[in-house]
Amino acid sequence: MIKVAINGYGTIGKRVADAVAAQPDMEVVGVSKTSVSAEAYIAKERGYPLYIADLAKKSAFEKAGLEVAGDVEAMLKAADIVVDATPGGVGEKNKPLYERLGKKAIWQGGEGHEVAGFSFNAHANYNEAAGKQFARVVSCNSTGLVRIIHALDQAFGVERVLAVMVRRGADPSDVKRGPIDAIVLNPVTIPSHHGPDVKTVLPHINIVTLAMIVPTTFMHMHSIQMELKKETTRDAVLKVFEGHNRIGLVRKATGIKSNAELREYTQDLGRPRTDLWENGVFEDSVSILDGKEFYCFQAIHQEADVIPENIDCIRALMGTVKDPEESIRMTNEALGLVAIG
Repeated sequence: MIKVAINGYGTIGKRVADAVAAQPDMEVVGVSKTSVSAEAYIAKERGYPLYIADLAKKSAFEKAGLEVAGDVEAMLKAADIVVDATPGGVGEKNKPLYERLGKKAIWQGGEGHEVAGFSFNAHANYNEAAGKQFARVVSCNSTGLVRIIHALDQAFGVERVLAVMVRRGADPSDVKRGPIDAIVLNPVTIPSHHGPDVKTVLPHINIVTLAMIVPTTFMHMHSIQMELKKETTRDAVLKVFEGHNRIGLVRKATGIKSNAELREYTQDLGRPRTDLWENGVFEDSVSILDGKEFYCFQAIHQEADVIPENIDCIRALMGTVKDPEESIRMTNEALGLVAIG
């Protein structure tokens, strides 16, 4: 069993912890919090050993009925690998500790590519992670872009990409950012950071990205245009998506035309936390013009799509499963991830 520590038990960390616990070859040796919170009580309910960054706060946790197993360093010593899900910028500060203890580590997309020197996506570069100590799972938007670009590049070749990201304003629980009533160019400059982030995984892809944030909390929406190298048809593209285990099709027959309806759908499917782990490509938007011009809309759940990637990244760094498709199958099966559509 791979012993996994989750440093930072928040939006991503709590999902990674549950995904690790569901795997047949992994176990959660601990999760960390900096202060007493609702999530700390969830960790207790799940039975995850709770570690804290500052032992001076131990009495506050214990007074709240939360047993503290030790500090973060003690948690790391018990682990084979750590998934750092701390807020952006904090993870980089944790790197010297991981280096000192000789631990493998995975960061999230809130950190720059340089923190690990290697950015990961299971379908695109799983085997390149072999033998590395550190990796970074690219951001939710970049993960969604890499999946669909890589799939079409493998099938038809991709000449260039233009993607516009309409991003959620805040996560559902992030009340400190609201209320908001604006559409904010984020950034005003072009390209946005997402294109360069995609190129950390797919360096050969010619991509330009633009981004804005809007007053919603659930999911980003991408408008994507690609110029393909080979002529193809809409049916052939749909067949590629239907065969991809992390690209789902929001079928026309469902009548779903919004992020709100898609969230309701994932909720009715019984997904934990209404998570959409896969890309949600709107079937009716998939278009091929003049044989090589591809267009679509896709929904990306910012809290969820990187979770299976973290699980595969654990196996890739640990070297326990050599075949990426086998790791992806194991991860999906344990999570119950059967792509919609």
